[in-house]
Amino acid sequence: MIGYIVYWPQDRVKEIQKAGDAGPVKVVLGSIHSRMPSIASVKEGDVVFPVTLIKKQLFVMARLPVEHREPALDYCIRELGAEYGALIPEGVALEWDGGAKGHHYWGYRGKNYDRQEDIPEGTRIIPLSEQVPKPHLKHQEPFNCCSQWAAWGEHGSTIRPRPVPPELVPGLRFGHPKSKEKALLMDKNGGILAMSLQSTRRMNPETLEVFEALFRDE
Repeated sequence: MIGYIVYWPQDRVKEIQKAGDAGPVKVVLGSIHSRMPSIASVKEGDVVFPVTLIKKQLFVMARLPVEHREPALDYCIRELGAEYGALIPEGVALEWDGGAKGHHYWGYRGKNYDRQEDIPEGTRIIPLSEQVPKPHLKHQEPFNCCSQWAAWGEHGSTIRPRPVPPELVPGLRFGHPKSKEKALLMDKNGGILAMSLQSTRRMNPETLEVFEALFRDE
């Protein structure tokens, strides 16, 4: 089992809390933008820990064992009933209601088709009949456009801030292989710099053990 951290900025955490979403965590999404970093390296069987900073101190928001990994568009349509700005994979087209301009179809890399017969043969079309909003938790919504992958499972933890003991933070290491492991970047007062969390980072085994210990009694 490989462990990863993904960063939830504070505005994201506050949105989740305002919505009353305490989990259990069902999914972690990654985009092509640094605000919601890529999770392309995450695989089935891994475990993902969303983290945040509160007054420059590290908090772990949840633990999600990854049971499935799929394009974010497929996840959003099936579980949320809408695409939420997810990237459309190659070989897929999304029906779109253009109002007075009629129905259009969006494809890979933003390709626009005015008629269904213009869509390349073999393309999977997601019709409007499948795009019906469904009840879901706030954290299931991508918080940035261009989400690419969804890593999800049925055995996630509750969502709440769990502080990492400050004395353990300097010893945390991320990266692979061992020769490339790095600590989190910190300021002169011992506060963690957000830039060191703004990518999906693989933990070394000792760091994974620190994170797992936060969930042992749950």
